[in-house]
Amino acid sequence: MELQTTIYIVVGLSFALYIGIAFWARAGSTSEFYAAGGSVHPVMNGMATAADWMSAASFISMAGLISNMGYGGGLFLMGWTGGYVLLAMLLAPYLRKFGKFTVPQFIGDRFYSKSASTVAVLCLLTASITYIIGQMTGVGVAFSRFLGVSSEVGIYVGMGIVFLYAVFGGMKGITYTQVAQYIVLILAYTIPAIFISLQLTGNPIPQLGLGSSLEGQSVPLLTKLDQVVTDLGFGKYTTALPGSMLNMFMYTLSLMIGTAGLPHVIMRFFTVPSVKDARSSAGWALVFIAILYTTAPAVAAMAKTNLIRTITPGVVMKDANVYDKEGAIKYEERPDWMKRWEKTGLLKFADKNGDGRIQYYNDKNKNPEFVKKAEEAGWKGNELDVNADIIVLANPEIALLPNWVIALVAAGGLAAALSTAAGLLMAISSAVSHDLVKGVFAPDISEKGELLAGKIAMAVAIVISGWLGLNPPGFAAGTVALAFGIAASSLFPAIMMGIFSKKMNKEGAMAGMLSGLFITLFYVFAHKGIFFIKGTEYLGVIGGANSFFGITPEAFGAVGAIFNFIVAFAVDKVTKEPPEHIQHMVEAVRIPRGSKAVDGAH
Repeated sequence: MELQTTIYIVVGLSFALYIGIAFWARAGSTSEFYAAGGSVHPVMNGMATAADWMSAASFISMAGLISNMGYGGGLFLMGWTGGYVLLAMLLAPYLRKFGKFTVPQFIGDRFYSKSASTVAVLCLLTASITYIIGQMTGVGVAFSRFLGVSSEVGIYVGMGIVFLYAVFGGMKGITYTQVAQYIVLILAYTIPAIFISLQLTGNPIPQLGLGSSLEGQSVPLLTKLDQVVTDLGFGKYTTALPGSMLNMFMYTLSLMIGTAGLPHVIMRFFTVPSVKDARSSAGWALVFIAILYTTAPAVAAMAKTNLIRTITPGVVMKDANVYDKEGAIKYEERPDWMKRWEKTGLLKFADKNGDGRIQYYNDKNKNPEFVKKAEEAGWKGNELDVNADIIVLANPEIALLPNWVIALVAAGGLAAALSTAAGLLMAISSAVSHDLVKGVFAPDISEKGELLAGKIAMAVAIVISGWLGLNPPGFAAGTVALAFGIAASSLFPAIMMGIFSKKMNKEGAMAGMLSGLFITLFYVFAHKGIFFIKGTEYLGVIGGANSFFGITPEAFGAVGAIFNFIVAFAVDKVTKEPPEHIQHMVEAVRIPRGSKAVDGAH
């Protein structure tokens, strides 16, 4: 069967499955729409949480970034997994015990103020809409290659699919759909990894294959990769850092606390029957997430090896002189996978020296010896532009795996993007309908009216997110990193202080959220110009790129969080403390049921 036909069948069947599940599990009440009736089994919720969590950034973009960045790309692994542990241990059980549907509702009740809830909605919408751009970008990448349409058309199709199962099913439909999507995406990620690990190292376990020797050679995979990338002028794969050590630390911290502050993941813990089940589902989710996250470094390294072996076979296979033009393939003899990806615009070739061969190297390298040898070889600059977002999706094609494996990867990439998009849309919908419409503007609205408002809000959010997905500020994982920074600087400190500081008052919480959000957005806008117009820059306001101690915009969320805490506690000191009943409520949320009061005598 032809590749394209196989892809249509596999992707079509997966879409039919999602839509069928959504109609079977469609919500009939506000409780089912917002929290699936609070009746989801912990294992099922763990699987749904993993699917919600492992977005297009995790499935499509993360391994691509690690492949490009090498060791430094590990910050995504550390930040996202560490953040999930932080969420599971410090926040989720207490929020579940509080018993509300949404993060803004928790903040509004904890800080005894509708204004605080409204500020939280503003922060939530900013983070969620930014996050969903990355998902729509991922949908466009997957559709453009595998369904043979433009990325714009792909985004429109993705919007339609999400609309069908998110608007009608609510959280109940989304939860059971995400269980199916997790199964699809994890199979799509691990099966190609097993095949490729066997090809390169003879070891069927990718995690072990990463540390194994190349098949037929005595040299370890990573040692060979280090040699090859340094020959091509790139940094050493196993030690390269993205900027300074400070920036890497702040980037990791921003991802970590941003994870713990993301409302669409927090909402998943309101769908289980009890606090005990919330803890259990958090543990199961971590197991399901770990399967992909421990596989990603192997996928990244093996994809990088296969890519270079395809483009410059003389370098990897024959240990030829990297500066010999004969070591690179002729453009007219390029493999079929390159021809297919060129149609998407995500892989581009420009013959800068007119020799008809593909020179792939780091032309930004300033080493005089490297520059001299490159010039002697007749190179005029790097001629191949490979978008980081295609690495995982193209990897099975580069490795010449069977058509059904390539089709499965297509379905997995779409499942990852659509599952997280649905979760984000649910968070946006509940914030607008439950926290704004019912909580502020129309407290007496009927349950039917609130459900309708939620569905309208979700439909509008789909349209807005689709439009923004057509005009993204960058690659999927980079855009998502900005969303994590926004959540880190605004929502995470407020949730932490709401749970662990009974003296924190509403004025401090609101001032902290707004200051953290403002300073982070200011830094991002100063670097990105008009944020949603790709490629623009405006650095005049802050005196140059990464001017705050070399910290990049994607890493600035951690700085924003520090400002949030400082401002919140400063304002709290000069304003009235919370009412007595609020302080007792905070203590009750933290202390397990049945425990004895601490009186100093025991």
